[in-house]
Amino acid sequence: MPANANELTSVRLDVWLWSVRLFKTRSAATTACRAGHVRLNTAPVKAAQPVRVGDRVSVRRPGWQQEFQVTKLIVKRVGAPVAAQCYIDHSPPRPAELSVPVGRRDRGAGRPTKKDRREMERLRGLDGSR
Repeated sequence: MPANANELTSVRLDVWLWSVRLFKTRSAATTACRAGHVRLNTAPVKAAQPVRVGDRVSVRRPGWQQEFQVTKLIVKRVGAPVAAQCYIDHSPPRPAELSVPVGRRDRGAGRPTKKDRREMERLRGLDGSR
């Protein structure tokens, strides 16, 4: 039994992820755990896995990996400034967005000509020259 009755020793992983605002909903956190996008101390985990202070949580996002160290356990969703005190962010900087050229046509310009179609296919990488 903890010294203080209000002090927690462990919390469900999906609850903690939602409480510290890493996921918008608890069900989104659960889905990410099921899909294998969340790891606890380098091991894939289920949503009900208990999290303790000192554990390392990694969350895979499209294009990058976030790394967190748990410093405080909470079960209720709190404001962003309070949530930021519950973990230490060890994530590398987020990579810059890659811009891909997109062929756009003016609305009402009619059907594309053969030349227009070839340019659009070239931009999409479907030009046939491999």
